[in-house]
Amino acid sequence: MQRTSFARMECPIARAAEEIGEGWTLLILREAYKGAQTFSDFEARLPVAPTTLTRRLASLTALGFFERVTYQHAPRRERYALTDKALELMPVLLALGAWGNRWLAPEGALITAVDAASGAPLDIAVVDRRTSRPLRPGEVALAPGPGAKRRVRELLATPLVLGAQPPRPARRRRPFTTGEQA
Repeated sequence: MQRTSFARMECPIARAAEEIGEGWTLLILREAYKGAQTFSDFEARLPVAPTTLTRRLASLTALGFFERVTYQHAPRRERYALTDKALELMPVLLALGAWGNRWLAPEGALITAVDAASGAPLDIAVVDRRTSRPLRPGEVALAPGPGAKRRVRELLATPLVLGAQPPRPARRRRPFTTGEQA
């Protein structure tokens, strides 16, 4: 069965999932951020079949996450250099890792992000670049962007608040009767 492509959907999350939503893609990028540059670097660090690694590296290069750079001519050897597109994705992966530590590591954080200069632990958060305000459920809404087509403009004519939760009902307490302890 052929998978549906998200590439043409009018949703930036769907389009991003099309490019980076496959698990090996995220792990290859993780290893590149940690310094892997050659096929053998990735192969040594990841339990992935060479054919899968070849396909994923070729795809990531075609999509603009890597540039192949020749570092030796005889025999020809190339390394995979991260592009600005890939480097700009790094905070997203750090936020995903922080979420994984919080929700998927009951034994405690598996790996902690720290400041490279001081070694102090970082508290990873996604923030509005303009105000530095953390993005929280119920405080962020979606509105049509300049590239939105008519359907999206109609659907988002009123901005759509993300993650808003209805208020929880107050717990009703039964009144005390004489003789009961508070």
